[in-house]
Amino acid sequence: MSLETLEKCPVCDQSSFNNYLNVEDYTVSHKEFTIQQCNACYFLFTNPRPEEDKIGAYYQSQEYISHHDEAKDFMSKVYTSVRNYTIEQKVKLINSLVPAKGTLLDIGCGTGNFLAAVKQDGWKTWGTEPDSGAREVASKRVGDTIFETINEPLLGPPQYDIITLWHVLEHVHKLNETVDWLANHLKPGGKIIIAVPNPQSFDAGKYGRFWAAYDVPRHLYHFTRASMRLLMQKHGLSVENTLPMWFDSFYVSMLSTKYKKQKTDLIDSVMTGLQSNLKGRSGKDKELNTSSLIYIISKK
Repeated sequence: MSLETLEKCPVCDQSSFNNYLNVEDYTVSHKEFTIQQCNACYFLFTNPRPEEDKIGAYYQSQEYISHHDEAKDFMSKVYTSVRNYTIEQKVKLINSLVPAKGTLLDIGCGTGNFLAAVKQDGWKTWGTEPDSGAREVASKRVGDTIFETINEPLLGPPQYDIITLWHVLEHVHKLNETVDWLANHLKPGGKIIIAVPNPQSFDAGKYGRFWAAYDVPRHLYHFTRASMRLLMQKHGLSVENTLPMWFDSFYVSMLSTKYKKQKTDLIDSVMTGLQSNLKGRSGKDKELNTSSLIYIISKK
């Protein structure tokens, strides 16, 4: 399968990189991909990577849980159980960010569980999802058309009160074009919510090339707090708050031990998850640094 090579850093446009880590695609192809680091801004990105019209093949697996509703094995049962709780927390979060329930766009909505919960809570909702199977499930669940991309002419209103990307931005080929779109389609006073894995977390450091949240080649970018701020500033946006995703450290650790040892090590996973959350808590002298981070973003 053909790969494309980025000649410039997506964040700072410089062209000097070094090889940061070689990681296997443990989910689908079992091929090895290289994560490079920009020598100017230190942004991490998978390079080379599958072309946009070819990468769909790397999502074709029952193990890619966000595109399926079936809870067949232990890992997927854990995922779906935690997902139901975290959806409630996400709904509470968006309600705390704006004075009244308004319009919400969920980009990369998967099978529509979050979107359905938000709609039931009284929001006017729209969603996009590139995977056709997940999009069909989401459309039935939400009761509305789910669009393939944000560029669909009939997608929705010109601007939204809330735009969410739950573990989505790391998958987007056209990174700068997408962030530009977000900035242009956010209402004054509105918020963008972006959740992504954090390669500076304790669990990322412990598992190294086995860290499941690298998830190459589906994850094209690997955002640190600094690189997320730089990217947002480039597009007239500002990170105003950072929040933890406490459960991700446990789930990612479970997958990571499976990749490293060919079986899930529950004790190792729980201990690592606890350590990652404890070490990642924000304090007086350091910023929040958990396995995944939620960035609350607004216009400058």
